[in-house]
This record gives sequence, structure tokens and C-alpha cells, in this order.
Amino acid sequence: MTAKPFTGVKILDFTRVLAGPYGSYQLALLGADVVKVESRDGDDMRFGNRANDWEKRGLAAPWVSVNAGKRSITLDLKKPKAIEVVKRLAAKADVVMENFRPGVMDKLGIGYETLRAINLKLIYCAVSGFGQVGPDRETAAFDGMIQAMSGLMSITGFEANGPTRVGFAGADVMSGATAAFGVASALYQRTHTGKGQLVDVAMIDAVMGYLAQQFTEHMMTGRVHGQAANLSVTRKPTGDLYRTKDGWMVLAVMTEPQFQRLMKTIGCEAALPDPRFADWPKRIDNAKPLHDIIEEAMRKETSATWAERFAKADVPAGRVLSIPETVQLDHFQRRTILQPVETEHGPIKVVGSGFRLEHGGGSVERPPAILGEHTDEVLREAGYADADIAEMRQQAVV
Repeated sequence: MTAKPFTGVKILDFTRVLAGPYGSYQLALLGADVVKVESRDGDDMRFGNRANDWEKRGLAAPWVSVNAGKRSITLDLKKPKAIEVVKRLAAKADVVMENFRPGVMDKLGIGYETLRAINLKLIYCAVSGFGQVGPDRETAAFDGMIQAMSGLMSITGFEANGPTRVGFAGADVMSGATAAFGVASALYQRTHTGKGQLVDVAMIDAVMGYLAQQFTEHMMTGRVHGQAANLSVTRKPTGDLYRTKDGWMVLAVMTEPQFQRLMKTIGCEAALPDPRFADWPKRIDNAKPLHDIIEEAMRKETSATWAERFAKADVPAGRVLSIPETVQLDHFQRRTILQPVETEHGPIKVVGSGFRLEHGGGSVERPPAILGEHTDEVLREAGYADADIAEMRQQAVV
């Protein structure tokens, strides 16, 4: 069996909540041995509101979603003995990841410069709202705050309703994905330099990276993108949301042949000679009447019917599905993104890598860890004797 891309890579993970853990989770899926360092109370997301059995066990679904496959140790980082443990672990680690406010790890005595002096090959990834340098570096940041400041909310939703957050923790996830890519890049660079380095991820930068089209267009042409509701960034009216007899569909009709096929499939060939719809600029100028014509036709049949007809006619379109409906798609029976995981409490499924590799692709190799489950195991690997571990437990270091 082919080894995964990051097999043998050891990551010491201090990240909490979502942005950082999402990044280290992506690396864990691809083979990295991620040791999650938690306080003796655990990550803030572990226990949720203790509203169900999973939360009471410290395995709340939001926590599991970005931490499955990692090992868990507990350390009280306010105690000198715990800092000694971190330094010993960092000496043998390939990567340290953290998402504290800049300066916190330095105050604890385990910041980048300190750990770098111990391990020159160490890659140290710090995720924060505004990065390690800059006027706002010490400002605490959260997902909604970054969605607002990055421009993301200004282009999302309906103008009448005001700026709108995306329907998931978009800034956190984008930042985590950026962190994983940054660490992967640094690991590859180390193969030909032999040197570690600091990977500085600012959440606001990460989100801007995903809005490259909007920012570049503004800086080149002065155009300011506004809230486009459900309209495609192309502004073509056939890239929009349409009501059907029993739900909603999004059309993604962007080319002239696709437009011709769309109008014929919905029985609106009569509108094709209309001068208002002669070409794309005119269709954009006359978006509302065109939208009305298309929607009037689509409201006569169900989404499933249209999906079948559009597929046969090669008209790009998709039904608006709920999460339970999406999970049931045949697509997921043939792919590997939904990962089955056996736990002592029963089977669960988590979301894995968003891509497949022919050799050594992503998968969850161990069940989500109970808080501190691997503390003794990791400490023994670091060279601590059982008597040392027992003493640390007695002193509440671990």
C-alpha cells in the first residue's frame, strides 16, 4: 500500500476552535501524525452545550469534524514543566501549528524564535486575524468579523437585506485551508533547503486570496462588486436562481450554444428572435424580462423533471438541495469524501479530503480522541518514564 503524502510528518498542534484545526485536519487526513495539545478542560468546541451523548463525551460533532484522526494530549501551559514537555516534543516535530493571538506563545516561552533555536528544521505555522506583523496584529479576530472586514459580506446576499454572512464559517475554513497549503509548501521547500521557517497566515489575507477576481477587477478597472443575490459573477441572467414547481434550481448557462439549448428545452424558442435577447450585453440589460420568461416556464415542472431534461440537453443546472438530500446523492457512493469511522460508541461519518489521489489519498485512520487519550503514549515516545508521567499527573501538569 502506498504511503500517504505526509506519512512520517509530525505535527504539534496547539490550534483551537475552527480555523487552525481545519488546517491541521487536512494534513492529518493525508498521513501526518497530528498531536493535538489541549488544556485540561479541552478545546472550546469539544463539549458544545452538552445537549446530547456525543457532546457529553467531549466528542461534539463540530469538534469531530476537524479533529478526527488526531491524537490528544493535555498540558497546562501555565506550568513550567508543561513548557519543558513542549520543548522536548518540538525538538522532534516537523511542524508546530497555533492560532493564538500574536505574542501569546512568546509569553508562554514557546514562540517561534524559541522553538526554532531548538529545532532549525521546524516549520512554525501561526494563524491569526491580521498576521504576525502589521498595525492590527494584536487584535483578536473571529469568523464573522473577518467576513465583514475582508469584503466577503459586501458581495453576499440581497441589497435590500444588507450585507450577509455566508452560510458557514467561511473565513475560518478559508484560513485553515490556506494554512494547510502554507505548511505543505514549507515542507516541500525544506526538502531542498533543509531549513524550517515561519508560515504566517492572516485570516483577512486568506479570505482576500479567495476573492482574487473581485479585488483584481476593482484595482484594474475601478469596478466595485456589490451584492449579487444569487446571480453569477458573470452577471449573465441565465446564471441565477429560478423557482420550479416544487423548489429551486440554479442555472449556469454561460455560452451561446447553452443559451439556445436552454430556451428550446424549456419551450421558449419563441423568445430567441427577440431583439432584447440578441446577445449577452442585451440579455444583461434586459435581465428581468428574460428571467421572468424562463421562470414562468420552469414553474410548470418539478426540479427533478428539469434536472433530467437539462442533463439530456447538456444545459448546466443544479437543484438546490438540503444537506440531508446532498448526502444521499449517488455521487457519494462512488467517491471517498464521506469517511466512515468506527468508534467505541458506534459508527460515524466525517468529511474527508475534497480531492482523491491515485496513490495514498486522504482518510481518517483513527477514531476521534477522547480528551487527553494519548497523553501517556506521546510522553513515552518523547522519552518520559512512567514515574515522570505519574508525577506530572499528580502535579496537574497533564
